[in-house]
Amino acid sequence: MTTPLTLTPGRRADGTTVLTAVGEIDMSNTSSLADALDSTPGPLVLDLTAVDYLDSAGLSVLFSHADRLELVAGPLLAPVLTISGLTGLTTRH
Repeated sequence: MTTPLTLTPGRRADGTTVLTAVGEIDMSNTSSLADALDSTPGPLVLDLTAVDYLDSAGLSVLFSHADRLELVAGPLLAPVLTISGLTGLTTRH
């Protein structure tokens, strides 16, 4: 069974691309996340504030794009992003 994940593209007022994720990110849907990140060129803000769960498969996708990501995450994901070392490679708000 696929875990629900919604990815919505947008832009900030300064023109920076934003991808908003809602739901859970796990091995059943990381290909959707990877496809969305792969098809979005340049710097990207990834808003994870509405993500309830992020597993190692999701982290792997984020690591592969870390050089161009700015992450927005709430208190639920902050420890996962910090412990994994991802926050040392990206900007997190």
